[in-house]
Amino acid sequence: MKVGYRRVSSLDQNLDRQELVGVEKIFEDKASGKDTNRTALNKMIAFVRNGDQVVVHSIDRLARDLRDLQTIILQLNEKDVGIEFLSERLVCSGNNDDAFAKLQLQLMGAFAEFERNIIRKRQAEGIAKAKAKGVYDNRKRKKKVSYKRILELVANGYNKTEIAETLGVSRMTVHRAFRSQVEVLT
Repeated sequence: MKVGYRRVSSLDQNLDRQELVGVEKIFEDKASGKDTNRTALNKMIAFVRNGDQVVVHSIDRLARDLRDLQTIILQLNEKDVGIEFLSERLVCSGNNDDAFAKLQLQLMGAFAEFERNIIRKRQAEGIAKAKAKGVYDNRKRKKKVSYKRILELVANGYNKTEIAETLGVSRMTVHRAFRSQVEVLT
């Protein structure tokens, strides 16, 4: 049986670019690759049986570093399950006796880990430069709340929960805004 595994790093990312043609069952994770305890990955490893083939778009979608990659491959090989990486055009059989495929996998895994480390270094350098210029403050911007709008909703009989739902903010945000407005009025 051909089994697919797809992963993106966050909930708002899309799995569409990782096309897995010809698989009978797909397991999908929306979690960071640094997290080795991924729900769908664990279910996929538990699901596959002797002779199955796992299909993954690329090595970095399965594991973030070489150690994790080797651990996952070992778990699959112990079950006599093969694995195919589409973008690297690499197939590792479950019998684990292909020395060239093993070398190739380790090299590709090491390059994927190296690439990830370079990206993180560049990102950190960019953030440091942006902070030095005063452009980056690493803070998510909160939705602005109009005190006037909150007071209008209160005057119309809305409670804090209804106001929060109407404005798309948390109840605590409404409470803080209302409290600070009341303090200004007194």
